[in-house]
Amino acid sequence: MNIQIVTVGKLKEKYLVQGIAEYLKRLSAYAKVSIVEVPDEKAPEVLSDAEMKQVKDKEGARILAKIPDDAHVIALAIDGKMKSSEEFAADLDKLATYGKSKVTFVIGGSLGLSEAVLKRSNEQISFGRLTLPHQVMRLVLVEQVYRAFRIVRGEPYHK
Repeated sequence: MNIQIVTVGKLKEKYLVQGIAEYLKRLSAYAKVSIVEVPDEKAPEVLSDAEMKQVKDKEGARILAKIPDDAHVIALAIDGKMKSSEEFAADLDKLATYGKSKVTFVIGGSLGLSEAVLKRSNEQISFGRLTLPHQVMRLVLVEQVYRAFRIVRGEPYHK
């Protein structure tokens, strides 16, 4: 399986970079995983609704340019479907079983995802109702993808 994570912004925090690197190393036994960063749009702290939409649209265009046409796209969105780790694992396994070997996860910037990215997605998932910084979400996502492969193969992993 080829998994691509398209995400907005550059990761600067050393502890997050190290954690993600560790999970990417572990995942290499199960899948080819790549992370594609697209630049975030510079914007002032306080934005009008129109300005927020403009920022999301610009970031969205950058995201869409990185998604292969034949990819199954899973957007991480606050309003997405919440799943257990076991459900997430089963869904990834089904994608692989039924010929969807290219999966792209999308993590938006601090304002979220544009309407165009949400429309391009095949599904939207949420990792809970808590708000997490998009940089932390990268670490959470790679850990959950790793956990999913362990679950599918019946290999031990902490609960």
